[in-house]
Amino acid sequence: MASLFSISHFTPVTFIYFLLFSISHKPIFAIDVTNLLSSYPDLSDFSNLLISTAVATDLSPRTSITLLAVPNTLLHYSDLTNHHSSPSDSSLSSTNLADVIRYHVLLEYISWPDLRLIPPNGKLITTLFQTTGRASANSGFVNMTRNPNSNAITVHSSTSNATVLSLIKTLPYNISIFSIDSLLIPSDINLMASETRPPLGLNITKALIDGHNFNVAASMLTASGVESEFEQDEGGAGITLFVPTDEAFSDLPARLKFQSLPATQKSVVLRFHVLHSYYPLGSLESIVNPVQPTLATEDTGAGRFTLNISRINGSVAIDSGIVQATVTQTVFDQKPVAIFGISKVLLPKEYFGSHPIEGDNPVGGETGDDAPPPDILLSPENSPGFYGPPSHISSPPGLDMRSAAAAEKGLFWRVLLGFSCIVFCNFNLLLV
Repeated sequence: MASLFSISHFTPVTFIYFLLFSISHKPIFAIDVTNLLSSYPDLSDFSNLLISTAVATDLSPRTSITLLAVPNTLLHYSDLTNHHSSPSDSSLSSTNLADVIRYHVLLEYISWPDLRLIPPNGKLITTLFQTTGRASANSGFVNMTRNPNSNAITVHSSTSNATVLSLIKTLPYNISIFSIDSLLIPSDINLMASETRPPLGLNITKALIDGHNFNVAASMLTASGVESEFEQDEGGAGITLFVPTDEAFSDLPARLKFQSLPATQKSVVLRFHVLHSYYPLGSLESIVNPVQPTLATEDTGAGRFTLNISRINGSVAIDSGIVQATVTQTVFDQKPVAIFGISKVLLPKEYFGSHPIEGDNPVGGETGDDAPPPDILLSPENSPGFYGPPSHISSPPGLDMRSAAAAEKGLFWRVLLGFSCIVFCNFNLLLV
């Protein structure tokens, strides 16, 4: 009887407490690195570099990282600080500076016990620099090795090494911060590169082919003849290109008949993917005026063929008015040219109307009021890379709660599980 009483008492009461606990502990977090570093004055210079390069913003949507921070006393002697010691010193470009800091962000959570398990011959670990598209071969990785005699942990790049000094902070299983004794410089970074270098004379088609998965866009650029126009625009404010992947072109609904557009309209669509200013990724993420004119705007008049650029759920979203794409990778970024891969072909509403064209309607006409909603719209919540793996902890300092939508989905399954438990327990009672 005691057992029966325990079961009947457990079922509703425990479920209610379980449900309330589940509602109050949402599993999605965002990392606030600068808040975590604020308690450590000896890391203030490195923290300031995270902020000034906008790398801290890049880290916000991630859920599992390891940061290698250099103390002020050691950072002062590094080439990085010497080259960037004053605002008037332009010997180290802002892109190179940001990439050096990205090289100190490891894209996995590593605890102190994990370091003790690193094999003597080393473990290759991906850094945030690898995600920019500017790292060649393995230059976006570091190799961590352990001395079996002293247990000292060394971080190796092809041009520099650093020794792990101590564990500064850990929030299992989201972030670890270790101090290291010197700055790490990736092999692709030239600290003496000038920010004021002349135009590159970049071959855009070659850059796209080298970037892989952009063959359709490269072919269209060559066939349309607009590539030379883009390359001539490298001077002055520079250019920023949003290039759809091959998958983005293959995902276009057949009814749109995109490939059947007249050559002149195809050229306008290609110009619609280009901003007449140089925007590195950090600038896109913090853009002040979200409505941006394109090269197509310059040809057709103000207010037409504009793009709306915003930051949604940690990614850069680009809205054409009838389709929303996200930046998936950096193909090339060297002032004055930035090339980004995007997940969708940007369809201008000036040609495709308020909704995607239905059936055999001519391209360029407006759809009727009864046209179904577009099925080519990319929902930011469903875009790859927006949400990382669930966290194993609840509301630690330095982490902000995110995504009520994701929490609601989790709540649905918890409620369903809870009711299943009630039915099962009551069924057992009836049997007894």
